[in-house]
Amino acid sequence: MTDTTNPITFTPERLAKAQEIIARYPDGKQKSALLPLLHLAQEQYGWVSEEVMDYVAGLLSILPIEVYEVASFYTMFHLDPVGKHVIEYCRTGPCCLMGGEDVYGYLKQKLGINTGETTPDGKFTLKEVECLAACGWGPVFQIREKYYMNLTNGKVDEIIEELSND
Repeated sequence: MTDTTNPITFTPERLAKAQEIIARYPDGKQKSALLPLLHLAQEQYGWVSEEVMDYVAGLLSILPIEVYEVASFYTMFHLDPVGKHVIEYCRTGPCCLMGGEDVYGYLKQKLGINTGETTPDGKFTLKEVECLAACGWGPVFQIREKYYMNLTNGKVDEIIEELSND
C-alpha cells in the first residue's frame, strides 16, 4: 500500500536522469528505457515495490503489467525488501560440482537464514540465481557488481566479517 504522506517519486536528480534516459528513444519507443529506470528506482528505494513499478509505468506511459513482467523476469530486481548486502549465489551445475552446495550450506548456517531471507539485523539477504558466468572460478557469489570466486568456508568467513563491519 502506498504511503500517501510520502508518495513514490524520484528525487529531482533521478527524475532529471530518467527524463534524459527516456529522451534517448524515439517517440513511441519509450518502453526501451524500462531497464535503466528500474535500476534508478531500485537505487533510490532499495527494491521495486508494486507502487514503484506503477510509478515507472506512468513515467513511460505504459501499462503497469508491462513493468511487472520485466521486473519479475530479471533476478537483479528485488521485488521484496532486501538487506544492505544481497548475496546472489550461483546454483548451477559447474559451481555445485566445485563444492558450491557445501559452501552455500555453510553460508546459510553462518548467517542463520535460508535463500530468500534477510538476517534480523538487515545486513544480508541470500538470493539464489542462475549462472553468474564465472564457471571456471566456482563456487561463486556476487554482491552488487563484485564477484567472489573460488569460495571456501574460510573465504566466506572473511567476506561476511568484512561486510558486517561496513
